[in-house]
Amino acid sequence: MTLFQTIILAIVQGISELFPISSVAHSVIIPYLFGWHLNPTFLKDNFLEFVVMMHLGTTIALLLYFRKDWIKIIHSIFNARDSRKSLMLIIWGTIPAVILGAIFEKTITNAFSNVFLAASFLIVNGILLFLGERLRKKGTKSMDDLTWWQAIIVGVFQSFALIPGFSRSGSSMTAGFWMGLSNEESAKYSMLLSTPVIAGAAVMEVPKLVAHHPAGLVGLSLTGGVVAGFFAFLSVYFLMHWFNRKEINTMGPFSLYCIIMGAGVVLSKIL
Repeated sequence: MTLFQTIILAIVQGISELFPISSVAHSVIIPYLFGWHLNPTFLKDNFLEFVVMMHLGTTIALLLYFRKDWIKIIHSIFNARDSRKSLMLIIWGTIPAVILGAIFEKTITNAFSNVFLAASFLIVNGILLFLGERLRKKGTKSMDDLTWWQAIIVGVFQSFALIPGFSRSGSSMTAGFWMGLSNEESAKYSMLLSTPVIAGAAVMEVPKLVAHHPAGLVGLSLTGGVVAGFFAFLSVYFLMHWFNRKEINTMGPFSLYCIIMGAGVVLSKIL
């Protein structure tokens, strides 16, 4: 990876991780579209850790934006008088991704070089976003109105992001819509839920990058993390305002983008 490639990938990563358009798919598709002939050994052995370092920047951006919520959640751990409902909902919603991620880690790593697979599932992600909004009723619930089993369902949908092409935020927000959450509350729960998952992936993968890395990769990864974090903060700011102001067709533009982008890449591979 060069510095230019790192910055481009980090910008895309910071935006696509929180927009419902699949950061994993874009991490696979962008090198293909730009004609970057990345080393197959790097893709197999180091690319996941490289991407996770950028995820770490995204995690920091989410913690900063939702700092008031996280302060309340952390405070509830040490104060028995505070409600721990938000904390428990995040725990329940995180369990599916932890279990499925541990089971399918090797499969996920191998999928990072499969452009056709990522583009195909990006199309499916676009269809999911479209149907998810069309098939729901107008949501009025807040995050704390969810039950433990509804949190697990949202967590299962979030786990779809383990498949290149499915969006973590898109899948979990769609499930939130179906559980009766309002637009803004569904987006908020999705962002809070993604924070420990992304942070957990960083804890698992970053030490591997530091211990076993090609020369200069750690420095590039740190640069990517900073750039991705900056654009992730801008993205979450935009998204929360978008879902707060929009009552209908919130997913429409993202759905259309995923279908067009995925179809274009699939056709380019076929033709």
